[in-house]
Amino acid sequence: MEASRFPQERPDEGARPKGRLKKPILLFFTKRTSGPARRMESLIAHVARKERRRLTVVAVDADENVELAERLSVEEIPTLVLVEGRSAIGRIEGRATGGQIDALINDALPQT
Repeated sequence: MEASRFPQERPDEGARPKGRLKKPILLFFTKRTSGPARRMESLIAHVARKERRRLTVVAVDADENVELAERLSVEEIPTLVLVEGRSAIGRIEGRATGGQIDALINDALPQT
């Protein structure tokens, strides 16, 4: 999947203020050969735009990032893993609906 389909985060100019944490990350594990993952691409792009103030969405090719997929116990493609700090705080394995993704995000993150 092309990274350009997702909004790009701009690096902050200068140092971050102390105590300010980075946004949580929604990792979208995919493979080029996965039909279900490819069918979710437009939904994930929509979530990335809609939730851009609360989190960052990153597409991860599981074939190219085997170590990360193993570390997060990704066994099925597609898989969504919501990460805050250094911890996975939620996940959905397999093809997901918009409602399921919204529930994952809303249950784990405060509204802004």
